[in-house]
Amino acid sequence: MSNVVVMGAQWGDEGKGKIVDLLTESADLIVRFQGGNNAGHTLVVNGEQHILHLIPSGILHQEKTCVIGNGVVLDPVVFLEEVDKLNEKGINVEPARLMVSKKTHIIMPYHKLLDGARESAKSAENKIGTTGRGIGPCYEDKVARIGIRAADFCDLDLFKAKITRALVEKNALFTTLYGTEALDPEKVFEEMKPVAERMIAYVKDTCGIVGDAMDEGKGVLFEGAQGTHLDIDHGTYPFVTSSNTVSGNAAAGCGCAPSRLNRVQAVMKAYTTRVGAGPFPTQLEDEAGKHLQNVGAEFGATTGRPRRCGWLDLVVMRESVRLNGPTGIAVTKLDVLGGLDEIKLCVAYKYKGEEYTYPPQDENCLAYVEPVYESLPGWKEDISSAKTWDELPENARAYVQRVEEVLGVSANIVSVGPGREQTIIR
Repeated sequence: MSNVVVMGAQWGDEGKGKIVDLLTESADLIVRFQGGNNAGHTLVVNGEQHILHLIPSGILHQEKTCVIGNGVVLDPVVFLEEVDKLNEKGINVEPARLMVSKKTHIIMPYHKLLDGARESAKSAENKIGTTGRGIGPCYEDKVARIGIRAADFCDLDLFKAKITRALVEKNALFTTLYGTEALDPEKVFEEMKPVAERMIAYVKDTCGIVGDAMDEGKGVLFEGAQGTHLDIDHGTYPFVTSSNTVSGNAAAGCGCAPSRLNRVQAVMKAYTTRVGAGPFPTQLEDEAGKHLQNVGAEFGATTGRPRRCGWLDLVVMRESVRLNGPTGIAVTKLDVLGGLDEIKLCVAYKYKGEEYTYPPQDENCLAYVEPVYESLPGWKEDISSAKTWDELPENARAYVQRVEEVLGVSANIVSVGPGREQTIIR
């Protein structure tokens, strides 16, 4: 097993959790390298559904070690709730196999309050669709160098002092700009103190743990959250998340050299979905869109919000290939397309009188592009029980092959259902 990065190639919700779960079989260490609990991974194992927001999907494999890296912003309350739920299901989540980097920044109660206050204060056309979980404000504090890190749990005096310092500016915003009450640093500390005390057992020097594993020839699997086109730099800004979701951030987000990353496994849904606000060139509001949403059960694992659905956009996928350099693509939810007479692929955009095969780089320009489609024949067969490539209908194979041809990357994994066994390896 080499060191592999698994990343989403669209706007998130591509099915990364299942692919990480699949590849974990051959890994020794699973590392989450960015994002927070604004992402959700849904896995079905032996018929039982598991939804994880922070803890790496590899935790369901009892013999594996899981790490939350420094690139993550961690809500410790949510983390411990996940720990408790997994414990109730008999899954071992002891600190010996679940670790949090000392450098991981911590989402505090005031981050969530600030997130919600900001979004509520915006006009309808300016809302970005944040989940309100404090992700952005926590990353802001990190960059402003007033953030609280997991290591601070080990020194409660320092922890309290940093809360007091952070609330100087936050309280000014709450009272002056948003018209809410100031927070008492003492009360915030007392609320978080038992959480901090319980978290200490999980806080480790994970950079050293990951490095030692690589030196020993163990396989490390890097798990991202969200998708490429929610990347803070390369996504559809400003409708993006607050971290770098591209594969190159795996090294920075865990503390290893980029030269130690051997493979990049992109994950792409067989069609396109998006949650929240932001441009979506191939969005469907017709019967085909309803088919994708209903058959694909397209509702957010984190928020429960219905996902907007549309045809597969190969223009944004070309950009994903350029940004991430995938060595293979996992195509998920191919089964959802079954039953459609015709399936379309967006292969280019028309924008300002020109045709683009990569997204134009002007801000929010994807709200104004016109998709250029190719049409392929659909299939009626239920493919959810297919075990091999040859068992797929000819039109299903032709669809995947056309995607490979346009992108120049092999679809080495094809998923035909949510279960582990509903996967074709090519």
